[in-house]
Amino acid sequence: MPDLSAVGKGLIVLGLILAVLGGLLWAGGKIPFLGRLPGDIRIGGDHFHFYFPLTTCLLISAAGSLILWLFSKFK
Repeated sequence: MPDLSAVGKGLIVLGLILAVLGGLLWAGGKIPFLGRLPGDIRIGGDHFHFYFPLTTCLLISAAGSLILWLFSKFK
């Protein structure tokens, strides 16, 4: 019978990551500056609104990359 301890550890880590991601999404609307940073693109007219949070996306990407880099360093 194969050793399933590695699969179990992977599932636990995946569950923790999903729980943290869910908590961030749940509390995301309560962070006042998120989505309104300088560099976020907002174009609006009478019948047309376009919004692209460029700076917010870059900030979240940098934070995620830093977290994954830290996980790989202390593995």
